Amino acid sequence: MSETVAEVTIFERIGGAETVDRLVEAFYRRMDTELDARRIRLMHADDLSHTKAVLKRYLTEWLGGPKLYSVEKGHPRLRQRHMGFAIASPDAEAWMLCMRGAMAETIADQAVRSHLDDTLTKLAYWMRNQPDAPEGTQTWKP
Repeated sequence: MSETVAEVTIFERIGGAETVDRLVEAFYRRMDTELDARRIRLMHADDLSHTKAVLKRYLTEWLGGPKLYSVEKGHPRLRQRHMGFAIASPDAEAWMLCMRGAMAETIADQAVRSHLDDTLTKLAYWMRNQPDAPEGTQTWKP
């Protein structure tokens, strides 16, 4: 007789749907207030209700929770879905600035935050579809 131990998902480890909700709210609050996030905030609609709901469903599933995103939208194809936005390294950095702050505010487990930071940083940089501007030049105007 073999005994199996159920693996605890990151979704469960961080506190489930309540924490994902707080994470997404904190993330977009930072996007609205961080000066370095102005450009990425302008890529979004004024009303973030729909965007927040989609990110909550995506993160829930991505972190090992219920399949809320794929049943509605299919495979994430994140890079393809973001191709309509000009994303360069400063945009990935701004996104991570907001996400790091939100994770620090909502996820108590340092090991999980570190793991998510590594994984999300790779994802943020993978989303780039624009060359970076030469050092010392401005790529956008506020």
